[in-house]
Amino acid sequence: MRRMRRGIFAGSAVAALLLTAGCGSADNASGKGGAVQPVSDSKKLGTGQDGAGAYGADGYGSGAGAGYGTGAVPAGGAGKDGPAGQLKVQEVPALGAAVTDGEGFTLYRFDKDTAEPPKSNCEGDCATAWPPVPADAATAGAGLDAGLLGSVARTDGTRQLTLAGWPVYRYAKDAKPGDTLGEGVGGTWHVLGADGKPAAAGKAGAGQGAGQAGGEEAGKEEAKEGAKEAGQGVELSADRNAKLGTIVADAQGQTLYRFDKDSAWPMKTACLGACLDTWKPAEPVDKEKVSGIAPELIGTMKRPDGTEQLTIDCWPVYSFTGDTEPGDITGHGKQGLWFAVTDKGKKAKAIG
Repeated sequence: MRRMRRGIFAGSAVAALLLTAGCGSADNASGKGGAVQPVSDSKKLGTGQDGAGAYGADGYGSGAGAGYGTGAVPAGGAGKDGPAGQLKVQEVPALGAAVTDGEGFTLYRFDKDTAEPPKSNCEGDCATAWPPVPADAATAGAGLDAGLLGSVARTDGTRQLTLAGWPVYRYAKDAKPGDTLGEGVGGTWHVLGADGKPAAAGKAGAGQGAGQAGGEEAGKEEAKEGAKEAGQGVELSADRNAKLGTIVADAQGQTLYRFDKDSAWPMKTACLGACLDTWKPAEPVDKEKVSGIAPELIGTMKRPDGTEQLTIDCWPVYSFTGDTEPGDITGHGKQGLWFAVTDKGKKAKAIG
C-alpha cells in the first residue's frame, strides 16, 4: 500500500510539473508563452564548433562558398576576385550616385572597417560573402577623383582597393550589373558613394534624378505608415500567402521566421553573434493588437543579452534582412533551417 501511494504521489508531481511548464517541446509546444530564461550557448550548436556554421547562415546569410542564398556564386564580376577595371559612377534609385566596377557591378563599404588608417575587418566567411576588390588595374572613370583611390594590405598578403581610405567590396548575391542586394545588410554594409561615404548619405545633393528617387522612397515610407494606420495599430498579423498559406508578419508587413536549431522548451535561441546580422529577433507585441493569431500563443523570451524577443507557440521568431518588401518570403527554406512561421507557430509548407 505504501509503495502504491508513493507511485500515485510521483505521478501527480510529474503531472503538476507538466501543467506548469508553460511551453511544450518541439512542435507540440503548449503555447502558453510568457518570459522564460533561455538556455543558449554559442558553442556546440550541432556542429561541435563555435558559432560559425551553427545557425545555417555562417553568419552572413546562407553559407560560405554556396553563393550566400543563391545556391552558387553568381557568374560575372560579383562573387569573383577579378580586377575592378575602370570604376564608374551611376545613379541608383533611392541611393543616388553609386560606384560600380568596370562591368557595372555595385561596390560596397563596411562600417566596421576603418579609413584612417585603412583597415579591413572582413575576413574568412565574411570575405566569401563580400569579396574584396583587388587594387590591381583599378582606374577612376568619369565622376571619380583618382586621388581618392588607394590600397590596403590584407592579412593574406593581397592588396585591396580603397576609396577615400575605405576598403572596397563586391557582394556575392548581386547576380547582375545594377543589383544592390547588399545595401543595408546587417545595418553595416552600404553601397559605396563617389566620396567613400555610403551612397545614400549623399543622395540629397546627387542631382534631380536622385532627388526624384528619394521622393519615391519617401512616398513608400508614407504609404507604409498609412497602411499601419489603416490597420488600426495591428502589430502582428496572419495573412494568406499564395505559396505558403497563412503566415505571420510584423507591423511593417515583414514575414517572420523560426529556426530549426532553436527550441520551444526550454525556450532556447541558437542565433547569436554574426547570425544576428542577417536574422533580426522580432520585438514583443501587445496581445490586444494581434490579428489572426490566438493571443495565448503570443509570448516572449529573454535573450542572453537581456533583450526580449517575440515568441509564437514558444518558438522565437525573427525577420530576415534579405526581405526588402512587405510580403517577401526569401528567407523561407534557407539552409533547410529557416522557415516562415504560421499562425499556429508551425513551419510553413509550400501549397500543392
